[in-house]
Amino acid sequence: MLLDARLAEVLSAVVPVEVEPDGALTVRYEGTFASLRTVTIAEDIKMVSVTQVLGWDLSSTADLRKRVAAQAQSTMLGTVTFVESGKKGDIMLRYNFPGDGLADHALQTLVLMVLAGGADARRALVD
Repeated sequence: MLLDARLAEVLSAVVPVEVEPDGALTVRYEGTFASLRTVTIAEDIKMVSVTQVLGWDLSSTADLRKRVAAQAQSTMLGTVTFVESGKKGDIMLRYNFPGDGLADHALQTLVLMVLAGGADARRALVD
């Protein structure tokens, strides 16, 4: 089974998954939403790319940038960033990992660990 289909199948067992027209998956998890897609970076290497939105349209303040930097240092699976546009910005978590070769349960567990880390970061930053 292709990695895209496996990813959708294993995640559908534990979280609501929407398959987008371009093949990406949208997952909602504990107040966040994430886009997951598979990307071929070499002939035999397929990566899973996770982009999780933790907060959006937030006022850009020195305090928020400082707290985002602290979360970026403490988050183990992924990179937390503040993407600024003018006086507002969005907080994102990004993580990429090789998906081929992982058993279904390991693939599911790894994605859930990434999403849980993002949800924890959201609670520390936004709630």
